Amino acid sequence: MPSMVDSLLAQELAKPYPSAVRIVGIKIRDRGEVKKFDAGEAALVIGDRVLLDVAGELSYGVVYGAPQVMPFIPPMRVMQPIARKATSEDVAAIDRYERLASEGMKACREQAAALGLKMKLVEVFCSLHRRQMTFVYTAEDRIDFRELVRLLARRFGGRIEMRQVGARDEASRLGGIDTCGLVLCCASFLTEVKPVTVKQARLLGLPVDDPKLLGVCGRLKCCLLFEAMDNQAPSPSPSKSSALITPSRSRQASS
Repeated sequence: MPSMVDSLLAQELAKPYPSAVRIVGIKIRDRGEVKKFDAGEAALVIGDRVLLDVAGELSYGVVYGAPQVMPFIPPMRVMQPIARKATSEDVAAIDRYERLASEGMKACREQAAALGLKMKLVEVFCSLHRRQMTFVYTAEDRIDFRELVRLLARRFGGRIEMRQVGARDEASRLGGIDTCGLVLCCASFLTEVKPVTVKQARLLGLPVDDPKLLGVCGRLKCCLLFEAMDNQAPSPSPSKSSALITPSRSRQASS
């Protein structure tokens, strides 16, 4: 009887895929690790700005890897396409928003310290299609940021959004190298950051208090999730191995 992994893989392989894809390496908002996008027919060179759909919001990225055409071979994922190459007007707006975000980062840190708020600011970015500044932060406890929002709105105008994220999301946004010597899974190829539980680690017979199992975010490493999935799946036949990562047609990108 085929396993669930085999069934999902068969369903994905039955769908039509492009024969080739033109990919380009981009840093979203010029931060974190380089991610791969579908360049389409756009003429791009390293350093160009492009517009992207990031988590349902119009944002931008910077090209760090020249476009390359390569055959599409499952289990490759269907890449999210860029919206378009930035025009001169887009570039001017992006430069203006980057300066505003830098000012917002400094002002928010100063005001949070003055108000005694125990929060760590991760990123500040501006919306490209509406007057809104988003302040991404982490915190151990619940933060009453109403006064902070009032002060920021008075200084910068428009809508102020405070967005709290977890330690895994922070690592995904900032990127880095883990103890294995490779780029963080959450920052390089994972399209959805899921928590790895102590129960899953125990199923593998791993000591949950071993610091070597912790990633740079201080949480259990994401790669343990793949090992847990493989451990729970039925044993494969000698001629057929279980796939841990199946093809996906998701067009979602990390913010």
